[in-house]
Amino acid sequence: MEPTPEQKTVMYRICQQLTKMYTPIYLVTTDTRTGDLIIIAGEEIEASISPEGKVSYESTEAEF
Repeated sequence: MEPTPEQKTVMYRICQQLTKMYTPIYLVTTDTRTGDLIIIAGEEIEASISPEGKVSYESTEAEF
């Protein structure tokens, strides 16, 4: 599945910001169920970009 133009623009901006902070980007993929673009970076960053270009962030930090 090909990302939408909106997703590509937002993905570029997010990846640029992450690399400016020297944060490793581990995975960029598309969720085929929803069409969302998923970026997993660093120790606890997960960004989801909707086909319309809206971004939501989640922290995957483990809580003990």
